[in-house]
Amino acid sequence: MISKLAVALLAVLVVIPAYAQQYSNPSLILQTISVPSDDFNKIRENLVITPLEKEHSGSWQITIENHLLYANPKGNAILRIYDATVKDKFVEIGMGSLPDRQFWVAVNLPGQGYLTPTRIDKDGWSPDSKVIAAYGDAAGLSIGNGKRIVASNLPVSDFVVGSYAVYGMDEVTDPPAINSGTYTVEVLSGDIGQNPLHYYPFAIAGGIGALIGFLLLTKRRSL
Repeated sequence: MISKLAVALLAVLVVIPAYAQQYSNPSLILQTISVPSDDFNKIRENLVITPLEKEHSGSWQITIENHLLYANPKGNAILRIYDATVKDKFVEIGMGSLPDRQFWVAVNLPGQGYLTPTRIDKDGWSPDSKVIAAYGDAAGLSIGNGKRIVASNLPVSDFVVGSYAVYGMDEVTDPPAINSGTYTVEVLSGDIGQNPLHYYPFAIAGGIGALIGFLLLTKRRSL
């Protein structure tokens, strides 16, 4: 009886996500950007601002996976996310090369200029971890480097993600910053709570917890 219940529960946990994948959540907007490695081999003055297919407002999340092969110790991979409604308003996330792997977060805000609230000079990021920037109109912007939250509740109010740009060199005469590799950015916005799969991890935890409790109770009764 116990083994049958365990098999049944595992079958449900496997079938539910496979079945739910057939449905899309119209409240969510997801865009994935694969940035060519050579795009980082330019200076700030020559960066190209690329509009996104759709704007992301309200609550949004940006996930960065950096698997670039840096060409020299002074090379950087710098991403700027621009506001769609306010000129020169942006969030900058910088990731330096080996051996230090510097990491910084900067914002450029009207009336305040370019500010760097977070800078980590050593071991600031890892290719094995994702960098996540999460924004809400009430909470502001928080950024994690995969190990911990490094910037919390930055007051970049009413930020609507509309475009992005990348660069990685300080001077035109510098050697290339990046040799090869991949750099992926995912931008997600909308009401994530409306997604049926949003509650799936909680269902797994509850189901496994109930199964374990049932097995322990049955075992005690059999003793």
